[in-house]
Amino acid sequence: MSGKILYFSSVCPDTPAFVAELERLNIAYTAVNITESMPNLKQFLALRDTRPEFDVKKEHNQVGVPVLKLENDALIFDVSELESQA
Repeated sequence: MSGKILYFSSVCPDTPAFVAELERLNIAYTAVNITESMPNLKQFLALRDTRPEFDVKKEHNQVGVPVLKLENDALIFDVSELESQA
């Protein structure tokens, strides 16, 4: 998979605002709903379990979605940081 990838859950209360901002800024991405299928969840967990950026999320018992993975492998968790990608 290349390009930006949005990992999200359709049951996460933070997802709608994150997606709305991506759409407002016309940021193209591939969507991966981690609660839709086991392969999607495994793909996300492979990222989450190998990246230190998720450590704080895990310490606070958070899943770590939504998160936008950029082409350069940087991760954006905060909706306010999406403006820099437009």
